[in-house]
Amino acid sequence: MSFVSRLRCARCGAEYSPETKICMCTHKDDGRLDIHYDYTALAKKVTKKTFVERPLGVWKYRELLPIQDERNIITLEEGATPLLKADNLSKKIGLKTLYLKDETRNPTGSFKDRSMAVGISKALEFNARNVAIASSGNAAASLAAYSAKAGLKCYAFVLEFASLAKIAQIHLYGARVMKVRAVKKGVDPTVQMLRMVVEKYGWYPCPSFGPFNPYQVEGPKTMSYEIVEQLGWEVPDWIMVPTGSACLLTGVWKGFNDFYHLGFVHSMPKIAAIQPVGCAPLVRAFKEGKGPFEIKPWEHPNTIAGGLADVFPWDGDAALIALRETKGTAEGVSDEDILEAQKLLASTEGMFAEPSGVASLAGLIKLLDEGIVSKDETTVVLITGSGLKDPEVVTKTFKEVPTIKPSIKEFEKLVKYS
Repeated sequence: MSFVSRLRCARCGAEYSPETKICMCTHKDDGRLDIHYDYTALAKKVTKKTFVERPLGVWKYRELLPIQDERNIITLEEGATPLLKADNLSKKIGLKTLYLKDETRNPTGSFKDRSMAVGISKALEFNARNVAIASSGNAAASLAAYSAKAGLKCYAFVLEFASLAKIAQIHLYGARVMKVRAVKKGVDPTVQMLRMVVEKYGWYPCPSFGPFNPYQVEGPKTMSYEIVEQLGWEVPDWIMVPTGSACLLTGVWKGFNDFYHLGFVHSMPKIAAIQPVGCAPLVRAFKEGKGPFEIKPWEHPNTIAGGLADVFPWDGDAALIALRETKGTAEGVSDEDILEAQKLLASTEGMFAEPSGVASLAGLIKLLDEGIVSKDETTVVLITGSGLKDPEVVTKTFKEVPTIKPSIKEFEKLVKYS
């Protein structure tokens, strides 16, 4: 049984019944169909105890997800990622209480599995046979994996600079993957291609941003549910979110909102959107005081954090509302900051994250230095993707590994002078 009450376009206000098999507003204005739930009915069905007693994973929260028939659920046992208390790292940066939500442990190595588990399950409810995605890499790898599990054909359009590791992963899952070259500044060529195939062939669109598929946005909500449970039904002061399309940030905000409306928590965390300075359209809009539908595309993306290089934040309208409602903030970080944070995370907490997945930590360090985040505030940093997703970046940051004979003399000489 689904507790979805309606779908409402965030841009034009058009409303649709939850029984309608629809992914995009028919007014074709790129408005996201926000999914609304009947909290009154939900409150009669679920309690804190309901969730605590269930097995771990995304689907323990099934009443808060938009699937009508549980038989359509496709899962690779995503979610249930640890919330790690980072004592070494917190001492290093001068923060009293720091937690890391380690999303690298999802089946395909990133948080996108939460999104695609829901997106593909909904595709089965729509009787889809072919699915398509526009992606920088991680979302496509995830969709390819869940499509394989569901027996669906997946077509993946990735950015020209997508890492070879991500492309190999997508290919091995059996998807048809193609790199798409940009031909116009400030326009994502993968999104252009996605529009074309959806319009021509009627394929089910499932990128990790809302205007093309509202169902996958619900997946990341479960990250917030888990954080609340893992903190003993408490809410942290801050959540640091690496941000590209802003789908993750939107989902995280929606998740805390759900628990707030159900009375499971009594406050909301402040949310920080962290983007690389080489592609920061949401940060620019936030700092300029722009409205939800006044965000301008970023014309020349240039960052090592390829997963965050979205020239336009498709869920930026919801993100701006979230940042302002929670009294949060948005900040840009340099590639140098990101690489330093990547090294710091690995060397203090033993966690290997890709540049896109660790931008959140770089943002926290900067916000601490600026005094925006207090050293006494409890902070959760989302680490969203494994370092194995983009190993090319890491190999460029260190010298060639030395080769020695099996000799103590050579070993001691090397150690002494290195």
